[in-house]
Amino acid sequence: MKTVIITGANQGLGFETAKKIAAKSNDFNVILACRNIERAEKAKDQIINETKNPNISVMILDTSSLKSVREFVENYRQNKKEPIHALICNAGISSKSNTAKQVSKDGFDIIFATNHLGHFLLCNLMLPFMEKRGKIISIASDMHDPPVKEGQKFEWLGVEPIAHPNDEMAMDRSRYSYSKLCNVYFVYEFAKILKEKNSEVTVNAFNPGLMKTNFTDIEPKIFEFIRINAPHRYGDLEKSSSSLAELIYSDLIQSSGNYYDRSTSTVKTSELSYNEKNAKELWDKSLEYTGLNV
Repeated sequence: MKTVIITGANQGLGFETAKKIAAKSNDFNVILACRNIERAEKAKDQIINETKNPNISVMILDTSSLKSVREFVENYRQNKKEPIHALICNAGISSKSNTAKQVSKDGFDIIFATNHLGHFLLCNLMLPFMEKRGKIISIASDMHDPPVKEGQKFEWLGVEPIAHPNDEMAMDRSRYSYSKLCNVYFVYEFAKILKEKNSEVTVNAFNPGLMKTNFTDIEPKIFEFIRINAPHRYGDLEKSSSSLAELIYSDLIQSSGNYYDRSTSTVKTSELSYNEKNAKELWDKSLEYTGLNV
């Protein structure tokens, strides 16, 4: 039995990927790690009905809450205990301008907390449960290198202004792009650390492309801007979920630190994403924020 955990798996990419993995073989045990238990249970029932794979279960996880992440890990330790074949860090939220400042229960920007920090803690705490050659995949995005107006430049601000933005930054749509850049930095730095530890666990990023199922709270004008200026950034839910599922159930992944782009093929990421100093800063601050450095 191969256990696969997918965060935010009750809809969109996470749901479709879970369904495809479940349909591949009853040897796959898929855990839907979601914050909304009712939606997750409905998703579980639908997957079981469609795939006839009974090995689908639900666990509560809110990646915006460090407490919830720790409770999830403890719950897994006590009740599941199976070696994990794959952990897909899919849960995420996007940004919407002109809204009140939103912070997590731990005091971090809600997007930074949900998209990066919670998964950072989850991956580190779940590492001991991974199979010898287990797979960790972070769902990234082309928006780590967002299209900007002529004359403008997307630059790294440092971790603190992203984790604890001022009032102006807290209503800036770029917060989502920074969270996705954090995902890429996380993968690259984690890959280095695992290599130094001689671990055979792999960690990689997967870009599904921009899909409306992932961005239900973004204004239509953002889609229009991207459609005109960067139409290549769109993704197809069916194709992307199929590729992601294939990466899980096949032997295609043989190394860490790769960025899969809407397929089982890898591409280079933005120039900014290869800044090792920024990646190290993010890793160290994330250790501090989560208390893993104590």
